[in-house]
Amino acid sequence: MLTADLYFSFRSPYSYLAIGRYRALMESHAVEIALRPVWPLAIREPDFFERNHPNWLGYTVRDMMRVAQFHGIPFGPPRPDPIVQDVATRRIAQDQPFIRYVTRMGQAAARRGKGVAFAHEAAQLIWGGAENWHEGDHLVNAAQRAGLDPAALDAEIAAQADALDAEIAANQQALEEAGHWGVPTLVFDGEPFFGQDRIEMVRWRMEQKGLTLRA
Repeated sequence: MLTADLYFSFRSPYSYLAIGRYRALMESHAVEIALRPVWPLAIREPDFFERNHPNWLGYTVRDMMRVAQFHGIPFGPPRPDPIVQDVATRRIAQDQPFIRYVTRMGQAAARRGKGVAFAHEAAQLIWGGAENWHEGDHLVNAAQRAGLDPAALDAEIAAQADALDAEIAANQQALEEAGHWGVPTLVFDGEPFFGQDRIEMVRWRMEQKGLTLRA
């Protein structure tokens, strides 16, 4: 059985555009992909959105929408954004309850070997157009669809928030040690593949290493 690590952010639209295809690869072929959630750029580098090129946002929105259309992936702006941010100034708020909660859920799911499934289900809410994805039963149902016990995840987050945060920080360190810094990045056999447009190349490399269909 081949293994790989997928570094992923719940705020990254490109992570969303990759996660379902990586989940499908894992379900159809004999490879186990471990989710490694990381904090988004807005947490790691709060001034990133204030200092990047003025064309960055417009191009990124255009590109993510056409990637979604090309692959037939439902796509819509998050409601609300997982990051609390002033739209006019692009300044990132100090308190970030949404992204911290869902990322901790992702790490708790990863502990159970169901990180990719949960990330896919949750990302479909955030980036698939679900309104108020952070409220009600949205994330509870996402966890259940991924084969997880939502109450157990909640209890773990409440009791072990610091430990989960340390694991998330360690994921970022491991990503950088593997040779990259951004998401989505899949690391297979020591080789990093950055971006949602590298999935076919990942599969090609895995086939060179003996990737087979699941029985």
